[in-house]
Amino acid sequence: MTLRLPRAIVDSHHHIWDLSQIHYPWLAEAYDASTFILGDYRPLCRNFMPDDLRAAWGGMPVVATVHIEAECERRLALEETRWVHAQAAASGLPNAVVAHVDLLADDADEQLDAHCRYPLVRSIRFKPVTSRRPDDSVRDRPGSLFDARWPAALARLQAHGLAWDLRVPFWHLEEAAAVLRDFPALPVVLQHTGLPWDRSAAGLNAWRRGMEALAALPNVHVRLSELGLRDRPWRLEDNLPVVRDAVAIFGWQRSMFGSNFPVAGLRIDYPTLVLAMAEALAPLDEVASAAVWHDNALRFYGMELAAVATAVGG
Repeated sequence: MTLRLPRAIVDSHHHIWDLSQIHYPWLAEAYDASTFILGDYRPLCRNFMPDDLRAAWGGMPVVATVHIEAECERRLALEETRWVHAQAAASGLPNAVVAHVDLLADDADEQLDAHCRYPLVRSIRFKPVTSRRPDDSVRDRPGSLFDARWPAALARLQAHGLAWDLRVPFWHLEEAAAVLRDFPALPVVLQHTGLPWDRSAAGLNAWRRGMEALAALPNVHVRLSELGLRDRPWRLEDNLPVVRDAVAIFGWQRSMFGSNFPVAGLRIDYPTLVLAMAEALAPLDEVASAAVWHDNALRFYGMELAAVATAVGG
């Protein structure tokens, strides 16, 4: 197999923040490494601006990006969307925005209307309530995927012409598929490769079952992002089979690259991540590889070619 480096990359998952402008409790007074997916994250507790992201690329050919809401103080979610748009106007990135809206709130329609006034908003990330471990249950918790309000929430999202960026750990993937079966027209992308945190044979088998349940829904895509594990180094031998399995399950037509920087930078630098992903994607031909690196994210998030050209020039 030939190692095919990407000619152009759309990074479909990254964050930027300015701690002097928007309050992010998890990066400030609510720092808690015990609940963070990668453990100690003190290096993240500083500003991370568009120029910092560009510097992290290390010369990789990134031509467009998607900003994912970064869990600011929830009452400031619209302010975060406004601030990110100001950064896009000044720096040329990001080229699309995934905002936060509480889809189960009584005023969800009003929240969605407010975010949709900003032209780069393409999708919403509103995380279902999930359990800390596979053997725990949140079935009776408001906000879990068993909450009877989810169908109305997803219908509301679809009516606004937005997608859903879905983030749940692998033991909730089948539950997510059950909820989404009634929404075949809603564009959905599963974040972070379904978070396969348990790399034992049993854990990976459970992850594959969940991935297959979601992949059976043609409107669901997968983002090949955040393969880091808590308190363990990023190793190609751990992550290459996960990426290849994910692409095999969803198909290259519904797979897209995302870096999750700066968070992923706790485990791996950007150029090394791109090289590792290129090795994982080596079985794909040039057309399929380009789709994963670039075309699929561009299409899913409706990014205009003119906007991408601006990003390259900026």
